[in-house]
Amino acid sequence: MKLPVGNNSISLKGECLMRVIWHLFLALFCFTASGLASAADQATGKPNVIVILTDDQGTIDANCFGAKDLETPHIDGLAARGVRLTQFYAAAPVCSPSRAGLLTGRYPVRGGVPGNVSSTAGVAGMPTTQVTMAETFKAAGYATAHIGKWHLGYSEDTMPLAQGFQTSFGHMGGCIDNFSHFFYWQGPNRHDLHKDGREVQRPGRFFPDLMVEEASQFIGTNRERPFFVYFALNGPHYPYQGDPRWLERYKDLPYPRNLYAAFVSSIDERIGGLLKRVDELGLREKTIVVFQSDHGHSTEERAHLGGGSAGIYRGAKFSLFEGGIRVPAIISWPGRLPQGEARSQLAHGCDWLPTLAALAAVPLVEPDIDGVNLVPILNSADAATPHGLVHWHLSDLGEQWAVRDGDWKLIGNVKDSSGGELSADDKKLFLANLSEDPTERRNLAEQHPDLVCKLLQAHESWAASSVPKR
Repeated sequence: MKLPVGNNSISLKGECLMRVIWHLFLALFCFTASGLASAADQATGKPNVIVILTDDQGTIDANCFGAKDLETPHIDGLAARGVRLTQFYAAAPVCSPSRAGLLTGRYPVRGGVPGNVSSTAGVAGMPTTQVTMAETFKAAGYATAHIGKWHLGYSEDTMPLAQGFQTSFGHMGGCIDNFSHFFYWQGPNRHDLHKDGREVQRPGRFFPDLMVEEASQFIGTNRERPFFVYFALNGPHYPYQGDPRWLERYKDLPYPRNLYAAFVSSIDERIGGLLKRVDELGLREKTIVVFQSDHGHSTEERAHLGGGSAGIYRGAKFSLFEGGIRVPAIISWPGRLPQGEARSQLAHGCDWLPTLAALAAVPLVEPDIDGVNLVPILNSADAATPHGLVHWHLSDLGEQWAVRDGDWKLIGNVKDSSGGELSADDKKLFLANLSEDPTERRNLAEQHPDLVCKLLQAHESWAASSVPKR
């Protein structure tokens, strides 16, 4: 074959060169546009996420969940601008396993936290091999912060900075005095306030106020990029230390409801302070806010033997009756999720991780979880609950467990921390139909032996396979 010569050859070479330059230009333009789009997505496309967790707040202890004697305008405001979940369950009826379930999306026993973690300095907690919500969002480019209570480990490798949080402020143990920031238990009492893994001193400052300050500063610093904040309040967990004005407001309520109510309203104000900062920065429509109590109200001596309320439900903290695990929960994202609506489908603390990941279009770092995506039920009151069997297991206080299948719930090694009487048989196995008896006052185990056998086998099979993974 002959090659072109003369002017024809020069013309062809020039044409080829122009085509090459044009294609290079297109490739460069597409690459640049893609990069700009990615930067835009990073800056404005992905929503911020704030998870607010209260501590020991009873099932109905907010106006929007049924309390008639409490003022909770900021929690109620979240419900008015979001979806209120009326059949929402904590992952456990005590602090540490409930928090592990929320942060990992796994049943607590699979997350390596079947019971409360020690509040002793230097003691390990949730295994670092577990993948947290913070690690999931951090991998997607989010700034991540833990603010408040931790209670998932007090060793360097199990504190927040080792679990996906880029910054951390709060106490590592189960509770503190809100002004001295000391953990008081059986002694020796010790100071427990940490910033990024190092002990800090803020004597005399009300701890929830410090939380709002730290969270507000973090949000302001990171307002130009997506952020994830785990805002874990330590109230209304004892010691009850409500503001003086709220103590005065509730002075006519019976003791100890008056003390508890004052602390609930004080905590509600701090939630309002946090959300005010989000509004001031113009970030409300770009921010998903989740609210949940970690479990039911406390009837411990340190909690004045009560103060909180589960309404019609039996049980409290430490119990797998409804009052111990059925908790107030809300999710709000104005403009993107329904507002002022309620959903009665069953939902669970482990569900937040896959739900938030779906809403934010963030891939799960660890897909082997027990939680399910709640977006379909958030968008439609007619959607079926995505849950089949639901399980609970608590190593504290006699290996309590429960399994729920539809309206039926079977509890083993039963405890009623709300003071109810239990027969010897009731303490072994308690079967309730929650649609017919939401108060769980009638044990139907004798009337339905086949169902008891079925649910017992389901629990035993699940327990045998639910060893911590990874």
